[in-house]
Amino acid sequence: MSFTPGRALLLLILIAGQLMITSCSKRAWPETSPAIIESPAERKRLSEFMVAGAEKPLDTRSVTPDEIISTARKYLGVPHCMGGKSMKCIDCSGLLAVVFATHGIELPHSSEDQARYGKIISERKDLEKGDMVFFIRTYKTSRFITHSGIYLGDNKFIHTSTSLGVTLASLDDPWWNERYLFATRVFH
Repeated sequence: MSFTPGRALLLLILIAGQLMITSCSKRAWPETSPAIIESPAERKRLSEFMVAGAEKPLDTRSVTPDEIISTARKYLGVPHCMGGKSMKCIDCSGLLAVVFATHGIELPHSSEDQARYGKIISERKDLEKGDMVFFIRTYKTSRFITHSGIYLGDNKFIHTSTSLGVTLASLDDPWWNERYLFATRVFH
């Protein structure tokens, strides 16, 4: 295959574009502690997640974090079931999808896909009410990000537990602390 000036220019544009995409994804890279990302395989999965797309915008309209939290609290005590999205039973990503949908905001029904929306907040000290929080290694699956919840403030979040249903938990709890990856902010 011979390179004409046009093909060479196209190749240069493609390489420059790839470098820009890579450079942009590195800027959004969550600064996680080595204790969270335990292995080269996990680091690779995080890299693959970021390259596949993160920090997508989400139109939160005029909804406030307090309104989202108030709606989520109405689900307290609802039992867990995989794939659930109702007051009868609900899973963690279903809780976020239903709560946001109540306010006309569409989120996918997958924690990993939900984590692609909003500005990544890598430092726990920077969390604000209404941020979506994401975790890894909460159960065996091919997904990298396995759990989601909504941050309430004071290191607490609302989520769906397999044993307790929709409940409140602390990010300081050793189980969650060891699995917390990052949060995303969808409210401006």
